[in-house]
Amino acid sequence: MSILGTRVVRKEDPDLLTVGGKYVDDLAPGDALHATFVRASVAHAEIVNIDVSDALELDGVVAVFTAADLGLELQAPSMPMLNQVMTRTWLASDRMRYVGEPLAVILSASASVGADAADLVVVEDEPLPIVVTARDAVRDETLLFPEAGTNVAFAQPSSSSDDFFEGCDVTVDLTFRNQRLAPCPLEPRSTVAVWSTGDDGRPFLTQWATTQGAHGTRDTLAAATGVGADQVRVICPDVGGGFGAKNGGYPEDIIVSLVARMLDRPVRWAETRWESMLGLVHGRGCEFDASVGGTSDGRITHYRVHETQDGGAYPLVGAVLPFITRQMATGVYDIANVDYSFQSAVTNTVPMGAYRGAGRPEAAHAIERMVDRFAAEIDMDPAEVRRRNFIAPSDFPFTTPMGASMDSGEYATALDAVLDAADYGALRAEQQRRRTDLSAPLLGLGWAAYVEIANPMANSEYGSVEIQPDGSAIVLTGSSSHGQGHHTAFAQLTAELTGIDIDRIEVRHGDTAEVPRGGGTGGSKSLQAGGSAVWQATEAVVERAKAIAAELLEADAADIVLDTDTGLFSVAGTPAIGKSWSDIAGHEAETTDVMLRAEIDFQPPGATFPFGVHLSVVEVDKDTGNVTISRHIACDDAGTMVNPLLVEGQVHGGVASGIAQALMEEFVYDEDGNPQTANLAEYALVSAAELPMFERIPQETPTPRNPLGAKGIGESGTIGATPAVQNAVIDALAHLGVQHIDIPATAERVWRAMN
Repeated sequence: MSILGTRVVRKEDPDLLTVGGKYVDDLAPGDALHATFVRASVAHAEIVNIDVSDALELDGVVAVFTAADLGLELQAPSMPMLNQVMTRTWLASDRMRYVGEPLAVILSASASVGADAADLVVVEDEPLPIVVTARDAVRDETLLFPEAGTNVAFAQPSSSSDDFFEGCDVTVDLTFRNQRLAPCPLEPRSTVAVWSTGDDGRPFLTQWATTQGAHGTRDTLAAATGVGADQVRVICPDVGGGFGAKNGGYPEDIIVSLVARMLDRPVRWAETRWESMLGLVHGRGCEFDASVGGTSDGRITHYRVHETQDGGAYPLVGAVLPFITRQMATGVYDIANVDYSFQSAVTNTVPMGAYRGAGRPEAAHAIERMVDRFAAEIDMDPAEVRRRNFIAPSDFPFTTPMGASMDSGEYATALDAVLDAADYGALRAEQQRRRTDLSAPLLGLGWAAYVEIANPMANSEYGSVEIQPDGSAIVLTGSSSHGQGHHTAFAQLTAELTGIDIDRIEVRHGDTAEVPRGGGTGGSKSLQAGGSAVWQATEAVVERAKAIAAELLEADAADIVLDTDTGLFSVAGTPAIGKSWSDIAGHEAETTDVMLRAEIDFQPPGATFPFGVHLSVVEVDKDTGNVTISRHIACDDAGTMVNPLLVEGQVHGGVASGIAQALMEEFVYDEDGNPQTANLAEYALVSAAELPMFERIPQETPTPRNPLGAKGIGESGTIGATPAVQNAVIDALAHLGVQHIDIPATAERVWRAMN
């Protein structure tokens, strides 16, 4: 019986729910020094002097280092398309550019001593003008990097002329924003560094890290410490959430490795929540000036957008993400004429990185908001406008005007499924009734039809399968799990092809000494790339096992069959005489002194394009403007589902995140660059109390771009939910003449719009 497509309960959860996980901060050696970072308290200033003398005198302090003490050199942005003049040192050396930037590091016997010592460090500075918004930054009136002569780190100019919309019956314009978010993983960052002498006499670094990619972190640490990648081992144990923000090596990880070598002592660091809010990259943070044009019967023919992206103080991947947003600009729609330009600019704020969806939520937000504006302008139901503009299934593979090569899609099918599940006609009738009932809250219906690009760079991934002499299996993956359910899904794949019980299959990841290479987790690529590698490695192991079984059974390998219900190999037609996995693996180990194993690097031919349709139903209190989600119906299609239970979990988490962005989450700065929401008392995370039971409609449209037919699902709910909720809130107030409300649509914003 096939185990694929079944709701196998997560293998990871029993330990996490009973004995608990193994996290980095739990694994530090007892003699490790604690690292504490002294951080900038102003957003922009020249550093005149950093006086650490009082901190050094505190009992329990072992050392204090600044950039000068460590001989830190200027580092250009790692991505070559970014402005290479915008350099930094891992501890600020010339100027502070955002509140929270690390300036010095204290090594002490305990974390509490380190915190006391940090208060004794005196930073003398000369204040500089501050620029907080990207809109202001692109004017280049206040420069973060005077030597660059501009704040623009990355740009794509417009390609259209003034007559771009000529011939359109209808055009609509809108300026709106996609606010800055803090990723807020449950587990803040943590790292432990230990230096030793390798067998070859060279220095060797072992570093435990909360990261989404052990191998990428290894390479970053090797480059920063001046040793070879073979002199660094990164171990990534359990990770309590990542959401894209725990990718790569942060300054703190690098500094910990450097000071551990300098002092020849193990060093540990675990950030506080306040540090996490100001040290972990932020996400989103952009504004759109958008226009759409089309015909009065509902066809959208022209779309023009200029995006202004906040890059934060130092340009990282967040400054590059408008390139992905541009690629996905037209969403699920067949729009012939598109012009997408952008500017990414540095500001005196936390640097921007990849956060759940990373460029794709921004694209969906922009086009879905504009489709609703267009529908309102021509007085047509927004569901019908979407249907009239969908890319048809027969058009796939489809290349968009922005160059995205899309694999497959059944957009109208998903829309119809949501319409039926919602009883849409009855909802519209109830909406009209409530508009005349003064005692009832207003009702709003909001649509979003989205497509995303998963594994956008078509990264390869490593997988191996090794059968033990007792018939169990060990699966290694270069992917990295931080809550997605890799251990369950990858074990299912191997169990499907081998017949080995899923509970006898161990999945391992996150140790560069055990797993030779890997791309880590990001961009919803784990199953489609990492899972495909495991699948093909398992196929190779089965073929090798058939050859061994043929020897043992004195038969031709072509005649050997594997019964996956029993896990026995036999000659076709004679199932009574068979060999088990333990027979075959044991024979291989005894006769060749080699384990029965295979490894694969799966290289996909291209990205995949998950899609979906969401309908959010909201109620708006007429007196307070408070918004309540009464229903959220989601049809998210990620191709073939290996485990529907895992898919549902990812959709639920994503939808919750998307709703939170639409209604409450926002990282806010004042005009002086001071963060106003740097803890969880002020930054509004969503909880179950604010959410309804989500209504999920399964749909599977396989992709031809991997052997599983699977696409990504980890970011889909986030992408679809935010514009659906925003559109629903605006729809609830449309009869009052309200055409737009920026997100987050807080009660105050909604109340002001109504009044």
